[in-house]
Amino acid sequence: MRAREARAAAADWIERHGGRLPGFAGAYLGGSTAALPPDAPVPPGSDVDVMVVTEGAAPGAKPGKLRHLGALLDVTLVPADQLASPDAVLSDYHLAPALRANTVVADPAGRLKDLHEDVARRFAEPRWVAAREAHALRRVTDGLRGLDVTAPWPQAVTAWLFPTGVTTHVLLVAALRNPTIRLRYVASRDLLAAHGLARRHEELLELLGSAALTAPRAEQHLRALADTFDAAAAVARTPFAYASDITPAARAVSIDSLYARIRAGQHREVAFWLAATAARCHTVLDADAPEALREERAPHFAALLADLGIASPADLTARAADVLAYLPVLTDTADAVRHAVAGSSS
Repeated sequence: MRAREARAAAADWIERHGGRLPGFAGAYLGGSTAALPPDAPVPPGSDVDVMVVTEGAAPGAKPGKLRHLGALLDVTLVPADQLASPDAVLSDYHLAPALRANTVVADPAGRLKDLHEDVARRFAEPRWVAAREAHALRRVTDGLRGLDVTAPWPQAVTAWLFPTGVTTHVLLVAALRNPTIRLRYVASRDLLAAHGLARRHEELLELLGSAALTAPRAEQHLRALADTFDAAAAVARTPFAYASDITPAARAVSIDSLYARIRAGQHREVAFWLAATAARCHTVLDADAPEALREERAPHFAALLADLGIASPADLTARAADVLAYLPVLTDTADAVRHAVAGSSS
C-alpha cells in the first residue's frame, strides 16, 4: 500500500465513523506515515496515526488500532482544550510535529487549519524548540523520580522503560524530527551518527541495557515474545489504555515488523519495543490469564529483562538513577544538535 492510499483510508474512516464520536470537532493525521511522499510505500508494520479532536466531556478509551480498507489505523482521541492555543501546541513535543504538517482531514469549524498555519510558521523558532525540549526532559525526570518499584512487576518495568526512552525524544525534538514511538532508538541513532555523535548513541543504549545485545539473542527473544503476544491477545479482557496494541490487528506492528529490523542490524535499538511489548503482554496476562499460562510465559520475560540487566526492583531504581545522572550530558548533546540544525538551515 502506498502512503496516499493509507491516508485515503484514514480519511474514509473519519468520514464514515469518526464524525459519529461524541464531541467530534475535527481530525488530523500524525506519525511517520503522514509525512511520507504520496507514492512512497508504507513500510511493513507501519500504521497511520489518526488524531480525532473531541469537545465536551473527557474522551473515553481511544479506539486504538484497527483495519480499514486495508490500512492499519491507530486512532487517538485528543481533547480540544489541549489545542486551545498555538502556543500550547508549540510547547508540546507530541502535538506540535503533527500539526506542523498540513494533515488536517476534517475541520468543521476551520480551527485546525488556522492552528496548523500558525504552528507551521513558528515551529522552528528557538523559543519553541527549547520549550519542547524542556517538555521532553520533564517526561524523563518526572517519570523516573516518581518511579514506583513496588508496583506489579510488568507495570514497574513499563514505568522505568518509557521515561528512559524519552531521552531519545529530547534529541529528536532538538533536531526538529518526529519523536517516533516504536523506533525512537533507531531514529536517534541515525540522527547522532549524522552529527558525528555516535558515541552518545552507545551511551543511550547502555542506559537502556541493550548495548551488548546480539542479533541472534534479540531474535530469540522476539520469537518467544510472539508466543506471549498471541497468548495475551487471546485472553485480553481488561480495558487497559493500550489494549488495542495487544490484538491480532496490531501484531504486524508489535511483532512481525521487528524481524526485518533485527536482521537489518537494529537489534539493540528494537530492544526498547521488545521490552515494552513484553511488559504490556504480561500486564494483560496478570489481569486476565489463568495462573498456568502466566507461569509458562514468565521465564521468557525474565530472560529478556536479564539481558537488559534488569532482575529486580533494585535494578530499576539503580538504572533510573543512572539516567537522571546522565541528563546534563543529554542536554549538552541536544544543544549541539539544535545549533547544528539551526546552522544548516540559516
